[in-house]
Amino acid sequence: MIYADNAATTKISGAALDAMRLCMQEYYGNPSSLYSIGQKAKEMLEDCRSRAAACIGCEAKEIYFTSGGSEADNQAILSAAKLGEKKGKKHIISTAFEHHAVLHTLQALQKDGFEVTLLDVHENGIVHPQQVADAIRADTCLVTVMYANNEIGTVQPIAEIGAVCREKGVLFHTDAVQAAGHLPIDVGAQNIDMLSLSAHKFHGPRGAGILYAKKGVVLSSLIYGGAQERGKRAGTENLPAIAGMTVALEDACARMDANAAKLLPLRDRLIEGLQAIPYGALNGDAEQRLPGNVNFCFEGIEGESLLLLLDDKGICASSGSACTSGSLEPSHVLLAIGRPHEVAHGSLRLSLDEQTTAQEVEQMIAAVTDVVTYLRDMSPFWRDLVSGKRPHVFEK
Repeated sequence: MIYADNAATTKISGAALDAMRLCMQEYYGNPSSLYSIGQKAKEMLEDCRSRAAACIGCEAKEIYFTSGGSEADNQAILSAAKLGEKKGKKHIISTAFEHHAVLHTLQALQKDGFEVTLLDVHENGIVHPQQVADAIRADTCLVTVMYANNEIGTVQPIAEIGAVCREKGVLFHTDAVQAAGHLPIDVGAQNIDMLSLSAHKFHGPRGAGILYAKKGVVLSSLIYGGAQERGKRAGTENLPAIAGMTVALEDACARMDANAAKLLPLRDRLIEGLQAIPYGALNGDAEQRLPGNVNFCFEGIEGESLLLLLDDKGICASSGSACTSGSLEPSHVLLAIGRPHEVAHGSLRLSLDEQTTAQEVEQMIAAVTDVVTYLRDMSPFWRDLVSGKRPHVFEK
């Protein structure tokens, strides 16, 4: 089986598992307890906080442990909104292709009277800093732009966007769930006020994440009931998961350059191979993208069928389509970059990691080529395209 869905989740590393096992066996006390076993766990918790902080260039007291990226996104955005509301500022800027953890939180805030501006991301999936500058108003309280897109893998000019926000005096949050462990992060140099990440995207455990909040940014609590995380997240800390996340993040950061050097030629070869399939197109910028991300649309096919047949061939992949309430909805990310509905339905995301081999890439190219051909041969829609009854979207 070839696993090519690392953007969805990664296999936990042996080092992360070892760290978790050690915590469960040796650091099992409650970090809030005063006795020695509890204080031993507290020391481990704070050691993890300091080590995680070093990975993104911040102070330990600016790190808050969460259950994952979605919680961190929610807390960051709702905190900024509350701070803005106190000053009479109820305008938020984001993009049309954010993760739903961001978009749905913004929709909830709109019901509470906030105004949200969603910036266009252009056909290549890149936000321009000038767009942000032009959209900022006197009542803007937050700009939130994802570091790297979870579907098409495009990487945004985060430092430049952060600089615009810093100059305008507006808080800047970035969802870095796809970037952490894969791209360099320095929150100070990149002018980031708040940042979200999730352990299971870089070979850590599920159920652990981080919210970085710059000193002076007052967070609002989502969970009440205790004084953990300096009063900002109640509940006994999940120390085994935090320890596993910390080790995985350190490993990913230490190996980042080596992993990228291996992945880039594999990614580019996969793109080259899939571009040979007629009437298909790469989604997102060819250069400004994550080292392991490949996302294509193919005319005349439907993504769910593509995934099922690839699974039969031993390839785990994902699509921009999601089945909700019995009807297939095209990806909002692909619609945001201008793909028409019928093409967005035929999308495929293959996300590689450092364990992917050149042989597996060739197998993926061959399998996708075979499956696309098979699906087109049985598609009435494709026959209409071939016969000229419908116009092609892409060039051959």
